[in-house]
This record gives sequence, structure tokens and C-alpha cells, in this order.
Amino acid sequence: MSVKDIQFLRMTHLRGPNIWTYRPVMEAWIDIGALEDCPSDTLPGFNQRLQAMLPGLIEHRCSVGERGGFLKRLKEGTWPGHIMEHVALELQNRAGMQTGFGKAREAGVRGIYKVVIRTRHEAVSRAALQAARDLVMAAIEDRDYPVAKTIADLTQMVDSLCIGPSTACIVNAAAERGIPAIRLNEGNLVQLGYGASQRRIWTAETDQTSAIAEGISKDKDLTKSLLANCGVPVPEGRNVASAQEAWSAAQDIGLPVCIKPVDGNHARGVSLELYTQAEVEAAFALAEAEGSEVLVERHILGDEHRLLVVGGKVVAANKGEVASIVGDGVHSVQDLIESQINADPRRGEEEDFPLDTIRLHEHPTAVMELKRQGLTGDSIPDLGRSVMVMRTGNMAIDVTDLVHPDVAELVALAARIVGLDIAGVDLVAQDISKPMKAQGAAIVEVNAGPGLLMHLKPGSGLARPVGEAITNHLFAAGSNARIPLVGLLGHENTTGTSHLIGWFLHLQGLRTGLSSAKGLFVGQRCLQDHDGMSWEVAQRLLVNRAVQAAVFETTARQVLTEGLPYDRCHVGVVTAMPKADGLQDLYIQSDEQMPNVARTQVDVVLPDGVAVLNAQDDAVAALANYCDGEVIFYAAAETNSHLVKHRAIDGRVAFWRKGHLILAHGTHETDVLNRQLPAIDKFFRDQILTCDELLAAAATAWALGVPVDLIRAGTKSFARSPASH
Repeated sequence: MSVKDIQFLRMTHLRGPNIWTYRPVMEAWIDIGALEDCPSDTLPGFNQRLQAMLPGLIEHRCSVGERGGFLKRLKEGTWPGHIMEHVALELQNRAGMQTGFGKAREAGVRGIYKVVIRTRHEAVSRAALQAARDLVMAAIEDRDYPVAKTIADLTQMVDSLCIGPSTACIVNAAAERGIPAIRLNEGNLVQLGYGASQRRIWTAETDQTSAIAEGISKDKDLTKSLLANCGVPVPEGRNVASAQEAWSAAQDIGLPVCIKPVDGNHARGVSLELYTQAEVEAAFALAEAEGSEVLVERHILGDEHRLLVVGGKVVAANKGEVASIVGDGVHSVQDLIESQINADPRRGEEEDFPLDTIRLHEHPTAVMELKRQGLTGDSIPDLGRSVMVMRTGNMAIDVTDLVHPDVAELVALAARIVGLDIAGVDLVAQDISKPMKAQGAAIVEVNAGPGLLMHLKPGSGLARPVGEAITNHLFAAGSNARIPLVGLLGHENTTGTSHLIGWFLHLQGLRTGLSSAKGLFVGQRCLQDHDGMSWEVAQRLLVNRAVQAAVFETTARQVLTEGLPYDRCHVGVVTAMPKADGLQDLYIQSDEQMPNVARTQVDVVLPDGVAVLNAQDDAVAALANYCDGEVIFYAAAETNSHLVKHRAIDGRVAFWRKGHLILAHGTHETDVLNRQLPAIDKFFRDQILTCDELLAAAATAWALGVPVDLIRAGTKSFARSPASH
């Protein structure tokens, strides 16, 4: 391409660990054509125009490692691929999808670059890269570009496609503990952990959240009855079926009262402090529109509070504030709501704002509140007049540190009575720092699936680590969210090795999943013939709650085009350095590039895991430098230099000596089997596996803690097993 333009050649979503990073990325191949001769310092006015379009680029540290580092690179001169990387990252960040990792590298052909950015959703990052290309070209050609609209469009994509902030806080907290996450649908259903060790969340509900408990929480009258029976203070009240019945109940209970839908939530249809028949009847109509039944309750003096209970403990508490305006004698109520309430930076339409904007046509209770004061949205309040707009739904003030132990105990008891592991408990109290009984406080609701954003982004006070609390509730300290997981990579002939490893684990009593070139297996049952190695197919093992261990065979092409289907593994096996032949379409031109691909399998070994490496291949042995855990070398002869050096530092090795398979830890040796035994000799004569393949499998089983007797028995029985066919 000889023109000054940037063209996309290919865009690939690497959904798992890859040659760039542990995390999913978008990899774009671009051709910059004649712009290869036009670094940024040769384009008049380009740098200034780009910075004017995206002032936030000042925060990009780049390889310089300091604020303004990227702008320094622009001034010195850098190429469009690198610029696109930073622009795409900035657009994603401005849209609310925070990412920081990016790379831009020459592909080996003049003008062709691979631009890589971290992604949390494929569609958003594709759009961000496309927009980055268009913005960079506009800055080069000195044209206008709709930056604000582009960011708004990307923001809308983030809001509609990415997991919400409440779910994200739990996923992020899990990641801090090294717990992997898999999104199971287009919404907020997320799996934490793998296989049989997994747990599931749906925002603030978990797989421990009882459907019965959730049903109870939706029935406010039933909830109150259960709480009252257990001595928890609740307001007197009863269900009503008509406006007339509501007024009769209000008179019996005693004014003032509040009215709410029995199965409502988020304060919709809730009216407080009602004194007159007209107010009660109007409130009944609002509540009836939101739910199937209507509840009339005694009004409790005090402020609204929302306390979050996780695993029987109060972990956060917020206090409500009244939304009100002050008249100026000039502007209407609606105008004052916009300028005095909706202008509050805590309010917004998107989910990540702690408070909603108030639109009168969307909030009938606000319209009724105004009517009680003789006003409408078009009224112009007198100068200095205070006008209450909304009493509910404004839980903005963190008061966690003020909660009295008596309050915390009763709130936790309320959640336990209903049966919820995670609950949002609403109570009304004049002072949350004092016992409830002394001030006539009462619990008014217990909610399943409570919102978390108010605790993550309170209007005032400290943000609370509620995601961490929920993660720790699901996975107690010391518990393991992972299953034993093995990944294998080589040049060829890793299929037999993977099946033998799976057989060893099966004999150990673990329901083992296996993803290999032969297909997808669970236990000894084949779920899919052939091609069990693609990312989507292999991930089926990780979401299967029956799988207690898993083995994954992988190729270099899969690493380059899809990424690994898991985030980390307990054992990473490299049997041979893959060859570049057949990968030219991926800009892999020589075998010298392959160690960078193969190291991915070793990079993902957990700190308490093991890399099993073929010491007969120097390039494979060198991958030991990238392992966070232990290394086991194997080779046909114990005189192999890598084995000798590794044993000298008390490392583990596997080798053959006079027909005996030996596992050695430093100077301690274990004779596993004799290949001269009839069953073992037949194993090799039938060409079930080679000596090297058996060594790799035995070393891997050893790394997984499989007993030596089981390795011996498994080898003898493998030829007769379904796994060998």
C-alpha cells in the first residue's frame, strides 16, 4: 500500500492467555503503507491536534514509565500502530471499560504491524480500534473528528454489553485472590472457579441464595410476620385490596402511615408519612400499579437505612437523604430539579452512578409528594421555599462505622430468618448508633439481590469492599476455587501423552475432563469426536460442575489465534519446541520465534505448580526461566546436562536407566517400572506411546501427586483402557 492510510488486515480476539499477556486481548493487524515513512515528529501539527482531541493521553506512561511518557514518544517520533494502540486504550477508558495493557509490534513485513489492546468485551474493543484508526487518520489529515459522539457510542456499548459494576466488584475481588471467572451469559451470571470447585453469582445473588428465601423476601407481609415471630421489631401493618380498605387500615393502625407494594423493590411505589384520606388513597393507586398487593404500615420516625448482610455479617450500611429543592421565585420545580438535584455528580442515568436522576414522569411518588405541597412540576416556588421532592431511594451516605452492635445483630438475624445468604435490609431509625428498641426503630424490608453500587460509590463517606466480602463468603480462607489442571504443548504427538495423564487421574478417583485432538472427554465418555481443542469446546470442561481435574492438549496455532482456554494451570508440559512451518500466515517466519509462543504454556503455571520440560531440547529447557513454580526436567539419559545441574540443586527429574523409569528428587530415587516386564514391553511394541511420551506423562503424574504404584498400574492398564483408543 503506497498511499498514506491505515488499513485493517485482520482482527482477532485472543480470549485466553497468549503471547502478549495472561488476559484476553484484541489483536489487530494493520498496514500503514506510506505512513511507515511518516513518524509522528514528521507530521506538522499532528501531535497538537491529537492531544487536543484526547487530552487524557497525558496520563499514558508508555515505555518511558512516567506520566506524559506517551506524549514524549510522540514528540520524539513514533509510528501510527503505536499511536493507535494508545488512542484505542484511551477511548476504552473514557467509555468506562478500564484497561491499561497495550502493545504495537512490527509483524516482520514492512508497514505491517500487530496492535494489541487488553479487552473486557470483544465488540467494544473492535469498535475502539476502528475508531482509533479513524481518529488518528483525522488528526494526520487535519480533519474534524466526532470524539464526544464516539465516546458516547462506546459508553453505550459498555453499559449494554459489559458486566455491571456490582458484578464487576465481585469478579475483581475474586481476581485479587487468584480466582478465575467465566461469564456464562450476556448478563451478569458469572462463574467463579473451575469445574467441581466453581461457584456462581448473579450480581448479588449466589448459588447459595435460596429460591424459597427470595420468594419470602418478595412478600413483605410474610417477611414481617416471620421477623415478628422471632422478636425482630417490625412496623404494624396489613395487606389491603382497595383504597377504601387502605384508609380503614390506616385509621386502625394510627396515622401517619406508609404504603408500599407487597412485592415491589427499589422504593418504587412507596409513599411515606401519609396523614389524610386523600393521601392514602392516592398512595394506594401508586403502590397497586407496581405490585400485585398493597401493604399499609405504621410510619416509623427516623431516617431510612440500608444495611448489607453477607454470610451472616453486616458489611456495609448507608443512610438515606431527602431529595429537595429551594425555590428562587423564578424557575419552575422541574427546572430546579435539574439544576439543584440532577446536576449532582452522584446522579446519572447509567448503572454506575450511585443515585438516579429524577424525572417527574418516571417517579409518580415524587409527583404525589409535590401535590401534597400544592405544587406541580410547572409550579414556581417562592424565593427561599424548601420543597421536598423524594423521600426514598437516595441511600447515599455511608454509616457503616456507626452501626450499633444491637442493630447489626438484629439485621443479621433478619437475613437469617428469611434465609438469605446476601441481603439488603432496610430499617428506619433515628440514630443508627443506638439500640433499636430504645428509639422505636424497625426493620421494614429484607431484600434479595441487593444493589451494591451505593456501598461502592457512596455520595459521602467511605467506599466499602463489598465485593471482597462476597468473595470471602463464597470461598473461605484456604479453600481452593481451582481443580487440578494440566496443559500440554509440543510440536506433535502430545495426544497420547495427554490421554495417559488423564488415565492416571481417572485411576486416582477424579472425574477427569480431557481436551485433545481426538475429541472432548469427561471420565471415559467421549462428548465430541475430533477437534476437542478449540477454545470454546475446551472451555466446556471448566464450566462442567462434574469435572474434578482437567487435561488440555494445545497447539502453537491455538496459542496464536485463540489463546489458552484457561487462565492458569497446575502443571504446564512442553514436550518439544513447536516448529514455525505452517504458521507463516500468522507472520511466524522462523523457528527462532517459537520460544516466545511456547513460553505461554510455562508462563501460566501457578506459583505452587510445576512445569514439566523436555530437557533433551535446549530451547524447551530454557523455558524454565519463565516458570513461577517448580520445574521437573525429563530426558532419556540421566547424564543429560540439564538433569545433572537440576539434581545438583535438589530439583526433580525423570529419566531411563537400563530400562527402568526413574523419578529422582535430588539424590533420592524411585524406580517406577521396568520396561522389560511383559506388560510394559507390550506397551512399547504395540507403539501405544514412545519412551519420551511415557516419561512426560509419568513426570506430570508425579507433579500432580499421583502415587508411584498408580503410575505403574496405570501404564500397564492403559493399553486396555478406552483412553488409549
